[in-house]
Amino acid sequence: MFVTHIQPFKAIRPVRDKVQLVASRPYYAYTKRMLAAKLKSNPYTFIHIINPEFHKKNKTKPNTKGRFLRVKERFNEFFEEGIFLQDEKDSIYVYRQTKDGHQYLGFIGGADLNEYKAGKIKKHEETITKREATFSKYLKTVGFNAEPVLLFHKHHDDLNSLLLAQTKVRAEYEYTTTDRVKHELWVIDDENTLQEIQHHFNDIEETYIADGHHRCASSARYFEESEIKSKVNQHALAFFISDQKLNILDFNRVVKDLNGLSIKSYLEIISNSFIIKEKPGKTYAPKQSGEISMYLEQKWYSLTPLPELINYEHPVERLDTYILTQLILQPILNIQDLKEDERIDFVSGDKGMKGLKKVVDKGVAKVAFGLFPISPRQLIDVADANLIMPPKSTWIEPKLRSGLTIYPLETE
Repeated sequence: MFVTHIQPFKAIRPVRDKVQLVASRPYYAYTKRMLAAKLKSNPYTFIHIINPEFHKKNKTKPNTKGRFLRVKERFNEFFEEGIFLQDEKDSIYVYRQTKDGHQYLGFIGGADLNEYKAGKIKKHEETITKREATFSKYLKTVGFNAEPVLLFHKHHDDLNSLLLAQTKVRAEYEYTTTDRVKHELWVIDDENTLQEIQHHFNDIEETYIADGHHRCASSARYFEESEIKSKVNQHALAFFISDQKLNILDFNRVVKDLNGLSIKSYLEIISNSFIIKEKPGKTYAPKQSGEISMYLEQKWYSLTPLPELINYEHPVERLDTYILTQLILQPILNIQDLKEDERIDFVSGDKGMKGLKKVVDKGVAKVAFGLFPISPRQLIDVADANLIMPPKSTWIEPKLRSGLTIYPLETE
C-alpha cells in the first residue's frame, strides 16, 4: 500500500506583531491599482519582496535571473530587519481560515515530490512547460517557497481528531484581514505529536491537487534538476486539508457576443441540444449538476442537456463545464480556446449569480452561464482516471496567503 508523507520543516515566518502586515494574497490576485496602494501604504507587506523594484527607475526584466536576485535580496533584508524569524525545531503547522461561515482547517508541511512523480499526488489540470521552467528557475535563485500548494485527501477520523486537538491551545497567530477573513496558526514541534501526525498520514494512499498545479510541477522540476538532492528540496510547501473541509465553488462564464446570431436564432439553435425554460426572478442558479443557468437580455433561463447527447459514464464528459463547452461555446459561439479567446471571461462563484448579472447588465458581456459547483468526488474521479478537466472548471477555497509560513530551500 502506498502511503502519504508530510515533512516537518523549520519555517521562516513573520514575527507575531507584524504577521497581519506581512502575509498577503498572491501577487497576481491584486489589480495594478490595488498593488500600488498596498505597496505605498504598507512597508511590511510580502509583496515588497515579490515586487522588489517598486518606485525604482532602473528595473530588471520580469522573470529573469536579475529580477529573481532582487527578490532574494529583499527577502534577506526583511530577515535582517527582524521582520522574519526562523523556527529552531522542525515543525508541522496547523492553519485555520474562517470565511463567510466556512472553517478551513488543515496541516502545513512538506509534500513529498517523489509521490508526485509516482502519480500519488494527483492532478486534474494541464500545466504549461514554460511556466514550470520559469518558476523552477525562480525557486533555484531565491531559495525559498512562500506560497503553498493546496492538497486535499479523503477524510480520516483519527487525523481530524488530532487536528482539532491542536487548536485547543492559544494560536501563535490570530488575526483578521480587511477582506473579513480570519487566520490562525499553531506551531507543532513536539516530537511525539509530529510522529502521531505522520503515522496517521501513512493511512492516506493518495492526495489530490486542489489548487497550485504549476507550483507543484515547478517544485518537482526544481528537485529533479538539483545537483544535490536532500530532504529539503525533495518536498514542496503544501497545505493538506480533508475533502470534507474543502469548498469548491462554481466558476462561471460570460461571453461578449452571440457570434453574429440574433437572440431568436441563438435560442433556436441551442434548443436542439437543451431543454430551455425561462425562469422568473432577479437571479437563477442551477439546482443540481446537469443544469446550467443562462442570463440573456435581462432574462434567466434553465438549460438541461438532452440525455442522449451526454456520456454519463465518462468522468470528464459528464461535467457541466465540458457540456457547455462542447454544445454551446465551441460549436455555436465559436469559442475554440477557453484560455486564449478574449471574447470569454470567467466569474468566480463567490460573486454569485448577481455577479454574473452585473457583468451582462453593464454591457461588458452579452450572455452569462451559471454552473453548478463540481464536487470533490467528481474531481477525484477525473484525477483517478488520469484525465484533465476543462480550463477554469473550479473556484476552490481556501485561498491561501503568501509569506505566512515560508519553506527554505537551501540544501542540508
